[in-house]
Amino acid sequence: MNTAIHPNVETLRAIYADLTRLGDHAADDIVLHTAERELCIDIAGRRAVGKEAVVAKEIDLIRATGGTLVMDVEHITANDHFGAVFGVLRAQLGGETLAMPFCGLWRFRDGLITEHWENAYDVTVVQAFLAGKTGSAPT
Repeated sequence: MNTAIHPNVETLRAIYADLTRLGDHAADDIVLHTAERELCIDIAGRRAVGKEAVVAKEIDLIRATGGTLVMDVEHITANDHFGAVFGVLRAQLGGETLAMPFCGLWRFRDGLITEHWENAYDVTVVQAFLAGKTGSAPT
């Protein structure tokens, strides 16, 4: 049994330690399927295409939380083709705190990330938090 840590696990650890580093490990044609994709009427809002757009999307999310966004990783698994990361998304905004389980799914090609699916346990709660509507159930 091989007990070595797969290089794609190390890549995912680096990204979740500093979300601004996603571009360091992304293919130029990366596609990000946003967490809010099911809530978007506009198809363009469901995903970001290309390294520049994907990195901008992540930086916008960090900015939207006032720089408080932390992805507490609980478990990472990966092989040459796919990776999965489980954890808790944490942020503070306007005196409110968000703690939401997430599952990030990743697809790799030749060691670079080509696709990422963001999955929050309840994206409506995340969207309400980002809109400053915490403390009430999303409608």
